[in-house]
Amino acid sequence: MLRNTAVESQSIREEEQVARRCSRLGCVHGWAPLILLPGSVLLWFPEDLPAWSFMWMLSFSIYAGCKWLTWRRTSIEGAPLWKHAGFLLAWPGMDAGAFLKSPAYSKIDPCRAQEWLFAWFQFAVGLCLFWGVSRLVPPRYPLMVGWIGMIGIVMTLHFGLFRLLSCGWRSLNVNARPLMDRPLASASISEFWGVRWNTAFRDLTHRFLFVPLFPRCGVWGTTLIAFLISGLVHDLVISVPAQGGYGGPTLFFLIQGIAILISRSRFGRKVGLRHGFTGWCFAMLVLLLPAAILFHPAFVETVIIPFMKTLGAIA
Repeated sequence: MLRNTAVESQSIREEEQVARRCSRLGCVHGWAPLILLPGSVLLWFPEDLPAWSFMWMLSFSIYAGCKWLTWRRTSIEGAPLWKHAGFLLAWPGMDAGAFLKSPAYSKIDPCRAQEWLFAWFQFAVGLCLFWGVSRLVPPRYPLMVGWIGMIGIVMTLHFGLFRLLSCGWRSLNVNARPLMDRPLASASISEFWGVRWNTAFRDLTHRFLFVPLFPRCGVWGTTLIAFLISGLVHDLVISVPAQGGYGGPTLFFLIQGIAILISRSRFGRKVGLRHGFTGWCFAMLVLLLPAAILFHPAFVETVIIPFMKTLGAIA
């Protein structure tokens, strides 16, 4: 979600230049779908449909609104139509500028055979977790079943399918960087959110939250606001369909923001929270201990378990 200081400063300058070129009408049009699509789902989604379908519809409506916003606010002259269509319909990333830019102006890391194989391996592991391992857990442990299912979904999509899409696009000489970059190797909590975990969400929040808020609120205020908004969005997608656990996801993300600020403080630098084994331990502690309030029991039991039953993953 956040980058190192040098990269942040350069990115802020670039985004401010883009903002100056963006007309007021264009900005309004860019934001409209992000408000209207989730609002429509909240207002008109049939109450008799299962909670998991409500969750997926909310998630997709927010994703589609964010996708449109990033594309609408990015101006790349000369990009072919197939690239625009590919970005909107066949790539989950949010960095429209990198995707649409000509290969002559981009550094594109080639996708080697090992990366293809590892992406397929992670995809297969996710499927095995969701449709195989979850069946081995006794039904009297629904939370464990649900967590295995959620890990399977993340492995299948974020680490498997999305990595395969990245490999495919890079093979076509399109700059589609992987969205996940070995998150467990993070040497700090800020590296986890800023570099390694779901860079699509990081790109979005950096561009539309950090850049405009930083001059007014500074690093501390901007960090807390960005994580607060992230938490509210996750609360909307997780707690509203489950009709319970409200506030848990928001609290989780606030804890992440506070942890980043602590790691960047004089105390954090002194005890080594930004690098090495100490930084890694602090990051894992901050991520894992409050994980149960992010994906709280109401969500697991009301949304995930019925979803797994519908797909035949569990009886």
